[in-house]
Amino acid sequence: MIGNLSIPETDKLLKKEVVGRLACGEGNNVYVVPISYVYDGEYIYCHTHEGLKVEMMRRQPKVCFEVDHLRDMANWQSAIAFGTFEELSDPGLRSHALKKLHERILPMPSSETTHLSPDWPFPPEEFNKITGVTFRIRVEKRTGRFEKSVSTPTTFFSF
Repeated sequence: MIGNLSIPETDKLLKKEVVGRLACGEGNNVYVVPISYVYDGEYIYCHTHEGLKVEMMRRQPKVCFEVDHLRDMANWQSAIAFGTFEELSDPGLRSHALKKLHERILPMPSSETTHLSPDWPFPPEEFNKITGVTFRIRVEKRTGRFEKSVSTPTTFFSF
């Protein structure tokens, strides 16, 4: 059975996962990269370093973000969020975003890219001393789909 996730189910999936795929583009170029994130129901918060995706989003802020939960090829969920890139240079907004990211429960073992500061896993004394680019995606539209095998218990879809 294939179907649509409701908005609350889509939000639940976006909040549950820790790695999504960020798609950005300009002109004839499209770029998709995995990135760790946190979603609060309004914004997707991310932290990264200068590079192609940041350059592209600064020039063309419309982006797409995708996450999925795959149990097997017959049992999966996928959520897509469309929104606008907002680089966070204001110290208060940036600190708020970095704190959310730092408090996020990450899978273990974690990688170098999930360590926001040398103090990891402990919070730094000052979040704004963390280098790099902090941004959020203002979610304007989201949608979700799922496939569920008829023989699979419904508990798969409970988070």
